[in-house]
Amino acid sequence: MKDKGPPIPAERSATLRQQMMDLLTQQPMTAREISMALGISEKQVFPHLEHIQQSLHRQNRALHITPPVCRHCGFAFTKRERLKKPGKCPVCRCESIEEPVFSLLPEC
Repeated sequence: MKDKGPPIPAERSATLRQQMMDLLTQQPMTAREISMALGISEKQVFPHLEHIQQSLHRQNRALHITPPVCRHCGFAFTKRERLKKPGKCPVCRCESIEEPVFSLLPEC
């Protein structure tokens, strides 16, 4: 057996968060689309989005979140603070829920 060394990360010119902010400025995206574009897991996207949300708040900008909606009854999760997709609809208990969509308005 060959002894594999530690994995070598891909070379990046900008940080993940900067790349994520650039993507979200260009077009609205779900966490799955962001993960595919940046080559990271979907689980890794959410902590970065939370950090971006906090840092934008200090700049008087905002991360715009289109809330998830139940595909069965149409319930919109407008008051939800967590960025992840909910597991079940509180109204009909259906698990078929659209993912939240994130976007960033360009700087004025």
